Amino acid sequence: MLKHLTTAAMGAAILAGSSLASYAAGHAEYTIRATANSNENDEDYDGLVVFKNYVEAASNGKIEVELFIGTQLCSKGAECLQGVADGSIDVYISTSGGAASIFPYVQVLDLPYLMADDRIAEDVLSGDFVRTMRDMALEDSDDKIRLMTIGNTGGWRNFANTKRRLAEPADFEGLKIRTVVADLPQELVRALGASPTPIPWPELFTSFQTSVVDGSKNGITDIMGMKFPDAGLQYVTLDGHAYMGALWWMSNDKFMAMPEDMRRVVVDGFYALQQATFASPKRKSIEAYAAFVEGGGDLYVPTPAEKATFAAAAEPVQAWFTDNVDGGERILSALKTAVAEAEAKINAGRAADIQ
Repeated sequence: MLKHLTTAAMGAAILAGSSLASYAAGHAEYTIRATANSNENDEDYDGLVVFKNYVEAASNGKIEVELFIGTQLCSKGAECLQGVADGSIDVYISTSGGAASIFPYVQVLDLPYLMADDRIAEDVLSGDFVRTMRDMALEDSDDKIRLMTIGNTGGWRNFANTKRRLAEPADFEGLKIRTVVADLPQELVRALGASPTPIPWPELFTSFQTSVVDGSKNGITDIMGMKFPDAGLQYVTLDGHAYMGALWWMSNDKFMAMPEDMRRVVVDGFYALQQATFASPKRKSIEAYAAFVEGGGDLYVPTPAEKATFAAAAEPVQAWFTDNVDGGERILSALKTAVAEAEAKINAGRAADIQ
């Protein structure tokens, strides 16, 4: 996870949001209770500060946004999403893994090597693909849980390990790679030739030290924030196999109870939030990568040909997804369509810009 906005920017955002909140407290017609199971150093919190400030200002104080950071309202994905469904929570942010027990098809975001870079991912997550996922979630929750937007929560997942540089799938042989307790990431690790080993996040540092696992699949800010190099994690391959999507959910009852002009403000507030979470990982990752290398870490960027061998080895995971996940075929088709459209548009723009 990412650590902080600049002190000045965060201070200004909080001050502006706080001053408006004091005004709104006496005049607000609507209150949005938003929670994130993180802390104030996290980019999810950064996004919520932007959302709160925008919505309260743009609504002229008619909407007040209350922030609950950590586990004040709920502690786990299924519990928090149930809170959204029953109306005790208005806004909640989850990872794909945190929402998969209720909406299994959100794991499409974890399918490897489908989106090539930030420009593609940000275009895809700003269009009809998200609306398709929203429609599916509304259908499956009896119109209770609405997907508002998908941002970012830490950049890209890359493979890291304690043993050696990973330049081709054969290099994975014999490695024990930590995964969450979920089928899709385990299928990916198997496809690449390693052994998936589910380990709770708090136990991962010790597991590296004791060779219970040899590697993991994380963003660089998580790796450095948890001080994993001190436990022996010295090799990172920037294969960028999955974009670390953050799914922002809202009570559909709360949203639809607002008049159209206030719904527009909320939608635009989530756009501002999304842009904030798109931006922070790009800057904060620079510092994290530099610290990793300065500490003696091996940071390897695969060539396009090498990355193609990873993608080819991992391709069977897509078939597993469509065969085993309810709604998998529909959502994967929507994602591939969105990616193709984004690639065509962005590549055409690039071609024009280099002339």
